[in-house]
Amino acid sequence: MGKIKKKQISPRQKMINLMYVVLMAMLALNVSNDVLKGFTLVAEKLELSTRNSADINGEIYKDFAEQYKANPTKVGEWYEKAQRVRAMSDSLYNLADELKMAIVRKADGARADVHNIRNGEDLEAASQVMLSPLEPRGKELYNAITVYRGRITKMVTDPKKRRLIETSLGTEVPKGARAMGKNWQEYIFEATPVAAAVTMLTKLQNDVRYAEGEVLHELIGNIDMKDIRVNQVNAYVIPNSRVIVQGGRYEAQIIMAAVDTTSTPSVYVGGREITNSKGIYETVCSSTGEFTISGFIEMLNGEGRKIRREFSDKYTVIPPAATLSADLMNVLYAGYDNPVSVSVPGVPTNRISLSMTGGSLVQKGDGHYIARPTNVGGEAVFTVIANHDGRSQEMGKFTYRVRKLPDPTAYIPTGDSHFMGGKMAKSAMMAASGLGAAIDDGLLNIPFQVLGFETVFFDNLGNAVPEVSAGSSFTDRQKNLMRGLSRGKRFFITKIRAQGPDGVQRTLNGAIEVIVN
Repeated sequence: MGKIKKKQISPRQKMINLMYVVLMAMLALNVSNDVLKGFTLVAEKLELSTRNSADINGEIYKDFAEQYKANPTKVGEWYEKAQRVRAMSDSLYNLADELKMAIVRKADGARADVHNIRNGEDLEAASQVMLSPLEPRGKELYNAITVYRGRITKMVTDPKKRRLIETSLGTEVPKGARAMGKNWQEYIFEATPVAAAVTMLTKLQNDVRYAEGEVLHELIGNIDMKDIRVNQVNAYVIPNSRVIVQGGRYEAQIIMAAVDTTSTPSVYVGGREITNSKGIYETVCSSTGEFTISGFIEMLNGEGRKIRREFSDKYTVIPPAATLSADLMNVLYAGYDNPVSVSVPGVPTNRISLSMTGGSLVQKGDGHYIARPTNVGGEAVFTVIANHDGRSQEMGKFTYRVRKLPDPTAYIPTGDSHFMGGKMAKSAMMAASGLGAAIDDGLLNIPFQVLGFETVFFDNLGNAVPEVSAGSSFTDRQKNLMRGLSRGKRFFITKIRAQGPDGVQRTLNGAIEVIVN
């Protein structure tokens, strides 16, 4: 058998890291059908990558078996270690598979299918399976990952590879979650949609196969392969990514599985030879769709004869995509600090810029902005620009209608509560200093300043007695009239004028009826 070259980490891992960033970005959004489809797409890509890694690992196990059969004394030590790696990797992989099925079965019932989830938006199933106090499967998974990570990293001598494995199999809880008292399993699975939980477990399986492969390559590198003949040579395409944003670049390294460092192969793509020594092919992706790169590699074998291997690989070019969301509402309000967030799949937030017409924009960091539109009834237009591959590219425009802040609700402050009309104890009435006003509808929480109001009392003959306040406080005359009211009597507060943060003064509709209790 020939010596298997240690695989390069960065291209495959970059692809997995990119897909994981996309997953995390989608988890920050509301769960919609489009987001659930996104989880399915990420899971499918992860499963494809996992199968590829498993196939490569399978070839190495096969190679170990053949070498052990040919020379058990020489290969025995490394063969036994490889079998231990396989056993503990399969154990963690199968546990993740079992948990995926348990979660989907909890959501979809007895006819559950991990590859066809019907209730992917279910927020309870993952918590019930993973966080049950009777059978804490989440704790079981946490312990299994911790043990596996400790054992597998001891077999890796390269510090960079060891750190990469430790990161991909990490179980550290972010600072924010620690402050809330959450452990790892609660942070991952609490109120997590089924589609997201299954995708997270699929990523774990991908990480297990990757770590397994790294150890296998290191173990087989410890065997002197010079006296074992190579009997299989295959061509491989290693792209930086199979999904390209329109205008970006597709880059791939084209290699043979067994490489003779003294002989550089000739690489042909589309009938043209690649002239650089590293066999890197690059092309500008100017249109969207699915494309195929194909060609062949030629090199001389040990007997001086030319051998040739065909290759082909598919990649997809997608149009620019960006996401902009108003954090609290689906409209913008004039004269008000509206928080908005922006993201672009696969692009770090520090490489994304946002501009706005029809108002002002202040950056708050990490993709968050404060938008303050000016023209009521007009439009605010946002433009998202991403800087990738060393150039700027427009990723999308978003248009929002601009409205005036809605009218607030007036109230009489009474300790920790707001009195908005009805029966009121006389003691509370006399203790109140005046009026307040605010928008508090569960979405907005905006205080207003009361500029003035009018009270209407009735004398013994039923005649209305209006009293005007020039600010938010009751006047002495109004307080005296309140003091003279007996149980069951009432008065009204009307013509309430208020001003919000947008500077617009308004007179509120309706009145507050106060009945002495």
